Amino acid sequence: MLAWCFIGLSILSAVLAAAVGGMAVVPALLVGLGVFVLLHAAYVVFFWLMSLPVPMDKPLEKRHPFICWGVANGLSVLNVYFNVKPVITGLEKMPEEGRFLYVSNHRSGFDPVIVLDKLRGYGLSFVSKPSNMRLPLIGRVAYAAGCLAIDRENDRNALRTILTAADYMKRDICSMGIYPEGTRSRTGELLPFHAGSLKAAQKAKVPIVVACVSGSEKIRRLKIFGGTKVNLDILEVIPAEEACAMKTTELSDRIRETIRENLARKKGADEA
Repeated sequence: MLAWCFIGLSILSAVLAAAVGGMAVVPALLVGLGVFVLLHAAYVVFFWLMSLPVPMDKPLEKRHPFICWGVANGLSVLNVYFNVKPVITGLEKMPEEGRFLYVSNHRSGFDPVIVLDKLRGYGLSFVSKPSNMRLPLIGRVAYAAGCLAIDRENDRNALRTILTAADYMKRDICSMGIYPEGTRSRTGELLPFHAGSLKAAQKAKVPIVVACVSGSEKIRRLKIFGGTKVNLDILEVIPAEEACAMKTTELSDRIRETIRENLARKKGADEA
């Protein structure tokens, strides 16, 4: 909806520039383009200003609901512009209440964009690489919405992030999402899992939502026609008691195998 508001206002500006301002077609179109860019810039700056009171040197006391709303709607704009067509299955398996750890394979930088937009009702934030959190304006807004940076090159810092994620879930600030591969798979094949990241669920004593994404690796450019189909499958929910009773390596192997089997089924269906 927000994307179409931006587009509509930009078109209206171009029409008014031509009809009322007497501009030629090309200058009027440039006015519309300028309005289009300014609307997006103003949106980002507005929520950045909203996030300024949130200190980034300590964990959140709570998430700002309006900032979370702004993030979800901002990401929905990207999904519209890139014409992403998500097909989501298994939503009936999602926990009806309480916090959880969302665990999935990782195919594209668009994976959290799709999840935070389409699963916005579940109060979800993500653990992300530090470079994302250092993005001008956007990094601060993401932190205020509950996202955390994890430094996988430093075990002590990584553990601190995992414990903070557990604290967020335990204090009912938000549910957390992680990609235990640690980075995007360039080939589509599952990478080794970092089992330690699953300690967040065990420390917080929350269930684990196991999901699988495929097709997002094909999202590469803006599209007006055709679109890109992305499958997002909620495969299972591992109860907190069961997750806490397992070693992290056993838990990691189980989740990885569940995702691997789903990817194999998808691949077989596509080739049939």
